[in-house]
Amino acid sequence: MWSPSLEGRSPVRYLAIVEAIADAIAAGSLRPGERLPTHRDLAWHLKLNVSTVTQAYREAARRHLVSGEVGRGTYVLAASREAALFGLKAGAGGRPDVIDLSTNVPAIDPDATDLAAALAAIAAEGRIDAALAYHPPALLQRARVAGATWLAARGLHLRPADVVPCAGAQAALAAALLQLCPPGAPVLVEDLAFPGLKAAARWLRLPLHGVAMDGEGMLPDALDRAVRATGATVAVLVPNLQNPTGTVMGPARQAEIAAVADRHGLWLVEDDVYGALTDRPPLVALLPERGVLVTSLSKSVAAGLRFGLIAGASEPVYALADQIHATSWPLAPLMGEVACRWIEDGTAARRLAWQRAEIAARHAQARRALPGFVAPDGPPSPHLWLPLADGAGAAASCLAAGVEVVASDLFAVTREAPQGLRISLAAAAGRAELAEALTRLQGVVGVGL
Repeated sequence: MWSPSLEGRSPVRYLAIVEAIADAIAAGSLRPGERLPTHRDLAWHLKLNVSTVTQAYREAARRHLVSGEVGRGTYVLAASREAALFGLKAGAGGRPDVIDLSTNVPAIDPDATDLAAALAAIAAEGRIDAALAYHPPALLQRARVAGATWLAARGLHLRPADVVPCAGAQAALAAALLQLCPPGAPVLVEDLAFPGLKAAARWLRLPLHGVAMDGEGMLPDALDRAVRATGATVAVLVPNLQNPTGTVMGPARQAEIAAVADRHGLWLVEDDVYGALTDRPPLVALLPERGVLVTSLSKSVAAGLRFGLIAGASEPVYALADQIHATSWPLAPLMGEVACRWIEDGTAARRLAWQRAEIAARHAQARRALPGFVAPDGPPSPHLWLPLADGAGAAASCLAAGVEVVASDLFAVTREAPQGLRISLAAAAGRAELAEALTRLQGVVGVGL
């Protein structure tokens, strides 16, 4: 068990513990993902009050050194384990031979020239300077119209007034939670939740409570029990291509989840960033007055186009629309201009079609390379979930084989959460690189040997 020496440190004991944690992380004796001793155990070893250790862990979490999660304990974050997925990498540990399949990003079309064409058109129209100025009111209204148009293709027919543009889905999710949840309020999520949600909840000091899942996502009976046990009034779900498992809710399951939410007066926040990659409608369409949809173009059109949306014909959305400086204002005018143009002229739809075709091809590659791990039916997913008994150990074995993936502990909300690996198929530079990565993974999971 890790037990630091507090000699020569701050005379304030809880700060001395925080200093020791920071030094141990810097020295490598505490590594990202490592579990710290319980409050009681560390207090016993240091001969301190439990409240002192609790205060130290709380301060360490505020400094983004550790993460304390309900039912799981306290884990080392280094800077931020979730943010590390998006960090600059030159191969894991400086190894250029490592194929990075750890981050969920859309596949890149090497022949696309859409951004260059859009910027040239903006320049030709003499609008470059305007794109670098503050938002004109016309652009924000145009963004609402474009957002409503984009959502109509998902089968969600809303007015522009029902749509709030944001600087990406992460900002939209944080705004929705801030609007719906008082500090400390419990939030129900899938047993395996995407890192952005865990990061937002930590930032907003909202405890997450995991709800059991199966092959179609969150279980209605488990959701019903969780509402009764926690008194939660908000749940966050990813019904379409859930991250990390790739599960998709069928119509019957969606209706059951909606019925539970309606019975308990539960607000549903739906993250639909992957929804456009399927033909399945959003779940919130079944709860028009109690649903809030969050989405963006980042997983379907372009990762760096920070154009997100909060949508729904509900009071929280209208309240957020009034908070323009906290929602729409951070959206860069240039990004808003490009996003609107692409939705209006069909570029976004064309890029989405290319993305769907590319993901289908890569999903088929994975199905051939890893039979038994990839369902033969269902919509192709940009990420693949491999249920394995020891997720962290399997991830280390994958890295040793030259493929970087993500273990289940990054997503787990409860101790009972399933173990496994997430493999981001779309992260490979191309199908040839993906084929090589899948061949290496075969040796780790025992396929084809």
